[in-house]
Order: sequence, then structure tokens, then C-alpha cells
Amino acid sequence: MNVTLIRDIRDVPAVTWDALAVEAGLYLSHQWLTAQQPDPTAQAHYALVHDGEGLIAAVPLYVVETEPNDLYRVHELIPGRPAVRTLLAGARRGYLNAPLLHSRLGPEQRREALNRLVAAARSLAAVHKAEPWWLYVTDAAAAELATACGTKPAQLNQDARIPLRGSTFDDYLAALPSKRRVTIRRERRAFAEAGYELRTLRLSECADAAGALAAQLQERHNHPVDPAVMARMLHDQAAGMADSGTVCAAYADGRMAAFSLYYRHAGTLWLRSTGYDYSRLRGAHEYFNLVYYLPIEDAYAHRATALHLGMESLRAKSLRGAAISPLWAVEGS
Repeated sequence: MNVTLIRDIRDVPAVTWDALAVEAGLYLSHQWLTAQQPDPTAQAHYALVHDGEGLIAAVPLYVVETEPNDLYRVHELIPGRPAVRTLLAGARRGYLNAPLLHSRLGPEQRREALNRLVAAARSLAAVHKAEPWWLYVTDAAAAELATACGTKPAQLNQDARIPLRGSTFDDYLAALPSKRRVTIRRERRAFAEAGYELRTLRLSECADAAGALAAQLQERHNHPVDPAVMARMLHDQAAGMADSGTVCAAYADGRMAAFSLYYRHAGTLWLRSTGYDYSRLRGAHEYFNLVYYLPIEDAYAHRATALHLGMESLRAKSLRGAAISPLWAVEGS
């Protein structure tokens, strides 16, 4: 096995990278990482491991210059850690991470390839006088990384994903307890009777309106942000992701009152963002419909088998059928 370090993920064909990343999900896909690469707050590198047959392992490595997201600041996540320069191994956005290892590798080859990735992260971190960390690592990956790194994982949060059995929304309901089915039918009925106009849009068509609503959501959760900044982020995301995101929006009197943004990738629907104009809501369970029920309908329409919901609001997600799994931080030193 040999290891190389490159600065531009576009030097790796998307089909080659995604052969490794298919199980890891959207936030380690070639398209997502390409969209994140121009971010000026970190230097992006990519460690690649090849054998005689091709690429068998890879990891993005970010030398962080400044971290705008407090949920990716190690010293704020791990008690007692000093505020030092960080090298983040793996996905830097999306709160879901794992080293990329080819499915054809046997146990011994897998261990060796992972050791090469860990060593590459350590080496780059040493050059930049940074501490290497793997954040929001999945349960299975955390165990492998802990062995490779010789460190003990720390739990950060939990991840939620709704498995979608069968082929219709009724099949989804059938997997839930009877009382929950009654509640969901009532919430869907109230939303339908509220009289919203539903629109399915490209993100580029509505980034300004969606940004304003996303900013309201952030302010409601004590994270004030300029609506113009949120809109710019969504415009940039639309451009970087080739406008592949789907916006499901509820309009009241001709103006957007609520939306959800999601991506279809590798048989899963990935919820990315949501927002609300709280002054225009009609008390019709808008959150549950925009974040769960309408995306689930879309998932079935496109033969997806899961809805990925990510962190936070875990009780609400669990009550609606989500499987909950831990997310870990692993020190790479």
C-alpha cells in the first residue's frame, strides 16, 4: 500500500471516490466535498491509499484556520481541551463521519489501510502544529479508530435515521405503534386543512426566502445570524451542489412560511435545513410535516429506503420511527 496527499478532490474521479463513500453517506460524497473545498476557513487536503488494484482508502483532512461552527470546535466539545489549532479528519460539515475504506478489503487489509490514514492525519497535523481529531464518527467506525489511534472515544451526540420499509407512506405508518399512527394522521390532517400552498423548488429559486426563514429558526434557538448571510450560504450550496437539493415549501398568501431542504443520495433522503416565518404559521404542525411527513412521501416516490435526520430533537424523531445511534470524537494523536 502507498499513501499520497493531494489538495484538490477533483483530481480523483467522482466514481472512484464514491465507490469508497457510498455507505458513508452524503457528507463524504465527492460532490459534497467538492462543494466544501473552497471554504476559506480551512486548508483542505486528501489522503489516498492505493494498492495494486486502485484506491482502497481515503480521508479528507482539514487544517482549520478559524471555525465558525461551535459544534466543530474541539475545545468546546471535549471538557478540558485547550483551544489549539485543529486538524479535522473526515467530514467537516454534516455531523456524520467515518474513514473511507473499500468494501473488498479483508480484516487485515482494512486495519493496515486505516493505520495508513491515521498516520497521514498525524503527519499533516505535525507539519501544521495542530491536533488531529475525528468528529461525529459513527459507532462502528469509532471502535476501529480507537484501536488505530490508541485513544478512547468520547461521545458527542446521537444520530437519527428513519428506515422506510415497504413502498408507501402507509407502510411507514404500519411500522409504528397504533397511538403514534393516530397522532401522525391527525397532524397531517391539520396541515392539509391549514390551506398552505405547497411548492417543490430548486434551492437556487428560493435561497433568499429560505435564508430569511432559516435565520428566524436560528434566532429562536439563541443563535442569531444575519438573514443575508444565511441566504448567501444557501446560494453557495446550490452552486456547489449543482442545484441538486430539493426545497419543499409551504406558502401562505403568496409568501414562504416554512420550508425544508433535502438531498437524495445513495438510496437515502438527507434532510439538510429547515426554517419558519413564525408570524405566518397557522398552528398546523408545520415542523412535523415539512421535516418528516412530506420528505417521507418524497422518499417513497423516489424509492429511497431511509430518511436521515441527524442530531437534536431526538425524542420527536424516535417517536416517529427513527433509529438512534451514538456519534463519537476520537483523538488522532
